[in-house]
Amino acid sequence: MSGTLSVVATPIGNLGDITLRALETLKQADAIACEDTRVSAKLLARYDISKPLLIFHARSGQRAASRVLALLAEGKRVALITDAGTPGISDPGTALVKDARAIGARVEAIPGPSALTAALSIAGVPADEFVFLGFPPHKKGRQTFFKNLVREEGTVVFYESPHRVLKALTALASALPTRPLTICRELTKIHESVLSGTAAELAAHFAAHPGEVRGEFVVIVAP
Repeated sequence: MSGTLSVVATPIGNLGDITLRALETLKQADAIACEDTRVSAKLLARYDISKPLLIFHARSGQRAASRVLALLAEGKRVALITDAGTPGISDPGTALVKDARAIGARVEAIPGPSALTAALSIAGVPADEFVFLGFPPHKKGRQTFFKNLVREEGTVVFYESPHRVLKALTALASALPTRPLTICRELTKIHESVLSGTAAELAAHFAAHPGEVRGEFVVIVAP
């Protein structure tokens, strides 16, 4: 009998945001698959949870996935978590879920924090319909990514790293100079900030305040 893969959402910043069900699931798991054992260890230590940790991330390869699938094939319960947020959202967890289903394992969602929905909830833009694009390409296809945004007339959301956010704003200033933007930074953390304006205005702000260019950014392009 195949086991259960629990896809568990974990806090995106504030550790108090974890759900009671998520904690119970982590306590019941035979093993926990995570991106970075150091990051996950802090969360687990906060709630006095001690479980075997399996490394699973975008660069860990098929061998890491095979370890998880082997446990599921033995009837074990494995919890899948990321460093922050909901696994499978702009994350390699999607492939593992597909493979787990292929071997007959039960897959369950343990919902909770997500930077995507958290940002939309406080942006003040229409969110009944939107397009989520994950992270823009780092190199190949990056220019095309921003050019294609011109075709999107509704709300668009994407993530960006602190190393590339100024370049992203420069590209948006060229492609969509008049569209209002909202940028959410360091959500649920002490230095959380939400800024609105045109791409040029926001680029000027971050250029003048380089200390704020840190943490993961959620960029929202209004209709």
